[in-house]
Amino acid sequence: MNPAVFDQIRTMASDLFGVPADRITATSSPETLENWDSVQHLNLVLALEEKFGMQLSPEEIEQMKSIGDTAKLIESKLQATPR
Repeated sequence: MNPAVFDQIRTMASDLFGVPADRITATSSPETLENWDSVQHLNLVLALEEKFGMQLSPEEIEQMKSIGDTAKLIESKLQATPR
C-alpha cells in the first residue's frame, strides 16, 4: 500500500468522521468508526472522486469496507489510469 495515498485517505476520513487521524488505521471500518454511516460513506466517495479525479463504480464503492481496502482500490485505479 502506498503510504502517501493511505495518508491522504486517512486525513479525509479524519475530517469526515470527526476522528483524530492517528486513530484511523488500515483496518478502520464502519464497525469501528462510530460516525461512518451510509451518508458519510457517500461523502467519502465524493471526496475521493474529487481529490483523485476519478469515478468509482457502484461495485467499487461496495468494496470500500475499510480504510485499507479503500486505499488499495484508489491506488489500483491510479496505477491503471494513463498519465
